[in-house]
Amino acid sequence: MTKKIISFIAVAVLLIITVIYAATTGSIQMSFIEFITNFFNPDNADMAAIKDLRFPRIIVALFAGAALSVAGVLLQAIMRNPLADAGFIGISAGAAFTKLFIVSFVPTLFFFTPIAAFIGGALACFFVFLLSWKSGLNPLKLILVGIAINAMFSGLTEAMITFGASASGSITSNLSFKTWDDVSLIVTYGSIGLILAIILYASCNVLVLSDKTAKSVGFNVTAARIVIAAVAVLLAAASVVVAGVISFVGILVPHIARRLVGYDHKVLIPFTALLGAFIILLADTLGRTMFSPMEVPASTIMAIIGGPFLIFLLRKE
Repeated sequence: MTKKIISFIAVAVLLIITVIYAATTGSIQMSFIEFITNFFNPDNADMAAIKDLRFPRIIVALFAGAALSVAGVLLQAIMRNPLADAGFIGISAGAAFTKLFIVSFVPTLFFFTPIAAFIGGALACFFVFLLSWKSGLNPLKLILVGIAINAMFSGLTEAMITFGASASGSITSNLSFKTWDDVSLIVTYGSIGLILAIILYASCNVLVLSDKTAKSVGFNVTAARIVIAAVAVLLAAASVVVAGVISFVGILVPHIARRLVGYDHKVLIPFTALLGAFIILLADTLGRTMFSPMEVPASTIMAIIGGPFLIFLLRKE
């Protein structure tokens, strides 16, 4: 219990420090004292610029990290596979494909982009389950099918770009120039998904067991999988619509979280959300400040970190 409390406090403190650093560092520099002093000063031009330009980016990064990390936890629970991740098995690619289709070819339906992204992610998830299911879930087959589904939707997206579709924010993460409308979108859908995920923690704990064991206690395994998968898709779609595709987050963060707080989803889900928010904000802030005036997308940094981490997991398994 002490380790869990310390972990929560440590990550929360690191998150607050990173938020302040992200807000005060960049083309507009401001000390911590100046930041606190001018926070409620409407006449300070630098603070007004920070609130309009950096705050939306920070909030989007926080919710994107939390959403993708928790989506990874949920998918790993229902698929019983430590390598399950929205970006890795095609859910993010499916959401990006339908988002790009709506934005490029049916722009009058732009308001329904989140719904379209959810449908695309749900289709990808459905195909993964359908094509990998044979008298139960085979973890290895599930990942291989997921890779194939991811490749298929990525190929369709690239084909649309070839035929003139705009790839802005659909292929890789781009947290630049986010607005308060973007914040409203990801906060609304992300909050719904995160709250539902916390509510479903008990079902996640049961699904970690074998199907036979779960059914023996009267648990409806199929219904639980469908509901939890829908929440995972909602979280991934909300992130893709606003922040673009960021892979490896759903693999990297949950595994670190389990090492720190254990396997009980009642604690694991909220802690994963907190840790994921911190890691994506840190990645985005480092990418924005280390090579200024150039920016390295958060997705690129996560790929650089996530690739070796995935190799480590595969060798360990």
